[in-house]
Amino acid sequence: MFRNKTLDGLNNICGKRIAHFRMDMKISQKQLADKLQLVGLDVDKNAIQRIESGKRFVTDIEIVAFAKVFGVSFEELLL
Repeated sequence: MFRNKTLDGLNNICGKRIAHFRMDMKISQKQLADKLQLVGLDVDKNAIQRIESGKRFVTDIEIVAFAKVFGVSFEELLL
């Protein structure tokens, strides 16, 4: 049977990595949302919080935008 959640019940596998990269940059969730807006992704601080906590699904378009902001490959967000 297909499952669309991780084994620990999360809705994404990149949220923890996104939080990690954000903290490495020493920026807030609001500041990350602002940076994402500059690369064309319209998300707010609340969406960032839900992504990082695994409560929100993440689209491929969003993963590419996060990778641009963090200066990493999209694969690094999925490890």
